Amino acid sequence: MITRRTFLDGLAASAAGAAISSTAKSYAQILGANDRVNFAILGLNGRGYAHLSALKANAKAARVTHVCDVESNILAKFVGEAEKGLGYTPKAEGDYRKVLASKDVDVITIALPDHWHAPMAILALQAGNHVYVEKPSSHNPREGELLVEAQKKYGKLVQVGDQQRSSPHTIKIIKDIHEGRIGTAYYAKAWYVNRRKSMGIGKPAPVPSTLNWDLWQGPAPRSEYKDNIQPYNWHWLRRYGTGETLNNGTHEVDICRWALDVTYPNRVTSAGGRYEYKDDWQFYDTLNTNFEYTDKMISWEGRSCQGMKIYGRERGSTILGTKGTVLVDRDGYEVYDWNGNKTDEFKTGGQTSSSDLLGRDSMTDVHFENLINGIRHGEELHSSISIGNVSVTILQLSNIAWFVNRALKINPTTGHIEGDSEAMKYWSREYEKGWEVRV
Repeated sequence: MITRRTFLDGLAASAAGAAISSTAKSYAQILGANDRVNFAILGLNGRGYAHLSALKANAKAARVTHVCDVESNILAKFVGEAEKGLGYTPKAEGDYRKVLASKDVDVITIALPDHWHAPMAILALQAGNHVYVEKPSSHNPREGELLVEAQKKYGKLVQVGDQQRSSPHTIKIIKDIHEGRIGTAYYAKAWYVNRRKSMGIGKPAPVPSTLNWDLWQGPAPRSEYKDNIQPYNWHWLRRYGTGETLNNGTHEVDICRWALDVTYPNRVTSAGGRYEYKDDWQFYDTLNTNFEYTDKMISWEGRSCQGMKIYGRERGSTILGTKGTVLVDRDGYEVYDWNGNKTDEFKTGGQTSSSDLLGRDSMTDVHFENLINGIRHGEELHSSISIGNVSVTILQLSNIAWFVNRALKINPTTGHIEGDSEAMKYWSREYEKGWEVRV
């Protein structure tokens, strides 16, 4: 079995001297104007394709040197698609350690299962790489703290995959809200609707010959392989996933938090359950969660298995103020006056869907461009880990509130739960021996 200690020992040579100070000059790692930034994509079954497409869109400034997955058939398929799209063939690896040890890589992009996000990001930073990590950037709040700490310690950039932060129309309307377009914004409502099927009751099964199950599990405590986990249903198992709040709610709640200009709340409540099916799914399929601030509030409604849309949309956010309302999604925005009459709108021509973004989308293209410009020119990141971790943590708190079935009092400075030792047990997780996450 490959342990994390062995993993780190194998990186020692390449990681030596990788740590740099987080001053403005070193933080940017300025490259020559004509140099391309070399990327390695880790995790190739889903969002990895969006990463590939975004790097193709930024081909003048970026090159894909490596692609990696622990499942050989997924790796082979992706390499074929990469070769067709890029016009060259990245090096294929089935072992993340070989990628992290490479001196040819500048940035690691992480589209792995949630339980790998923060551990892999920290390993990448320790190996001297910048990081693009999909949301949620951590599996639990403690990992988020450790990733923020690691970014500061090693001085590299970490961009969280909240790609709507780079959407031009969203940037514009949030700026308008901050400048008083709807008066004082005080309440934001976000939602997500999908029609997911049951994951069924899994049966123990032989590990497919194409899958390195030990490395797939990585930092998670070991368990037997079942036939309904891979490649997607791990999202609904607490050992690996984080539920729909972190799988999709992160995006719109992040927009709400940005619009209201708030960080950690004073109080978090959650109510819901697994109603549609009786199966191995360990999270809710229906959830209402609230984040209460001194004079503002954010709500998120998630319905994983029921198709009734809200405002005619499967996902989106409304921001309410003392003089009006803004409805914003990935494809535009609408502005309403205090009486609910539409006064303005902007449309990109697309149609927001709850489907996973697996191929090209313009928001991811510009989100990667922002990271590349941060590395080459010192441009400020739109969703640095210090920003993205707050949105991830508050949704992890909503999960904890659901686990313990009660409201949580929150320290608005640290995000920690106050006066509830049982709830704070969920702040971290149990790791496979030898795979504990350390900075």
